[in-house]
Amino acid sequence: MVELGLPELTAEQVEALCETAENAARKHIQDKIGSKLVDHLDIVVEAQGTKPVDLSVEIDLVLNDKAKGVDANVLVNDAVTQAHLASETFLRKLL
Repeated sequence: MVELGLPELTAEQVEALCETAENAARKHIQDKIGSKLVDHLDIVVEAQGTKPVDLSVEIDLVLNDKAKGVDANVLVNDAVTQAHLASETFLRKLL
């Protein structure tokens, strides 16, 4: 966990933070395998608190049979990492 020393976030900033993280995770998955190989993709990003903010990213990914050789767990873990990196970048811009 990284402490950035941010002021308390507004509700709008928390919402934008969650959207940023979700979009980054979704983009990572689509960039890696495309949407045609995905049967189900559900991304939930929750922020707890406003100072400090604790961000939780959960991804439920089901690939179809055409996605042979794709490790869904690795893809999900990488997407979560990208979501956290995007959220950190977003928060740094608020400084």
